[in-house]
Formats: sequence, structure tokens, C-alpha cells
Amino acid sequence: MSPTVFLERGYRFLFFSREEGRVHVHVQSAEGEAKFWIEPRIGLAASRDLSPREIRVVERIIREREHDIRSAWRRHFSG
Repeated sequence: MSPTVFLERGYRFLFFSREEGRVHVHVQSAEGEAKFWIEPRIGLAASRDLSPREIRVVERIIREREHDIRSAWRRHFSG
């Protein structure tokens, strides 16, 4: 199961249900994908086929929506 946290600017922000416990979010678009750590601080973990500009855009969205991501993480992984 890969629940979508939100969609924004052509990017899908999601979790993979059977992954490690450290808070992070995956991002997918038609161009590629990335994984960003949320803890201990926001940072790029890995990316594939996203340009440096796209990575900056995605990171900005994550910073703006960090609270939403953390809340969704707690809801999804608490049960």
C-alpha cells in the first residue's frame, strides 16, 4: 500500500507502507522520483531523473507542508 499524502504542482507525495520507521516522504512525477528525509531534518535521500531545479521545487513544497507530512505519517503508521 502506498497512500498519497497530497498532490501538488504535478508531484505525488506518498509513503510506502513497509519501510523503515524514520520519517520520510517519497515524491513521484512523470519525470522521475525522489525520497526526502523529514527527520532529523529535511534533506534529499535519493533521486532519479529529477533535475536540480525540480529537487529544489519539491524540497520547498516539503518545507511548506512539513506539518501535513508529519501528521499524515502519524495517522498512517500509528495503527
